[in-house]
Amino acid sequence: MSDASFIEDNARELQRLRDLVDGLTDEQLRTPVNQHWTVAAALGHVAFWDARALYLAERFDRATGFPDDVDEPENVDWINDSTRALIHAIDRRRVAELTVRTAEDIDARVAELPAAKLWPNDPDSPLNGRRATHRAEHLNEIDAALG
Repeated sequence: MSDASFIEDNARELQRLRDLVDGLTDEQLRTPVNQHWTVAAALGHVAFWDARALYLAERFDRATGFPDDVDEPENVDWINDSTRALIHAIDRRRVAELTVRTAEDIDARVAELPAAKLWPNDPDSPLNGRRATHRAEHLNEIDAALG
């Protein structure tokens, strides 16, 4: 049997995301999180990676698994760096709302997939069903930035 505890973890961090976004002011959305990201942009970064996970999840076939052409890159720094300007260009409130919707979509989708076919249960899987880990990392950074 494979570990599906990620479903509860995802739900917990999704609720945390919803609560944060519901309470953010426009000023807080503009608050720097680090030298590269504002609160809104950090949320957009989370949305981007959840959208990528959703792309992968939608390509899963119960009979054949994931297609061979959807592997996970080892170094994603270049992706983060190249998306930064685009993410910052999105309206702050809309990117925050998009982050919640995308998180809801990917959490629902990975909950439907066989846990045995997701990383880390399957070390060769391109999809990490535990979306909560990445989400929590950036929510922690946002919480710290907002004090």
